[in-house]
Amino acid sequence: MSEPTPSVPAAPAAAHHYNFTVRMTCSGCSGAVDRVLKRMDGLNSYNVDLETKKVDVYTDTVGFADVLEKIKKTGKAVEAAEEDGKSVDV
Repeated sequence: MSEPTPSVPAAPAAAHHYNFTVRMTCSGCSGAVDRVLKRMDGLNSYNVDLETKKVDVYTDTVGFADVLEKIKKTGKAVEAAEEDGKSVDV
């Protein structure tokens, strides 16, 4: 008897998916990133994960550079990034 395959939630429908690896060491760090993204207009959705240090952003209208700038303004270092699945220098 085989084990059931766990279901993986589908990514939100959006024209763009940006992924950032951000140096976050505590809930205050992830909270700062969450606050700036929450105030950004035009994001379909986002997820800030302190455990993996990953920030995923889904949007139809906001540019990659605009999201990157907002995250950097929190003072947290962005260590790596992907724009629509392609690595981007940060």
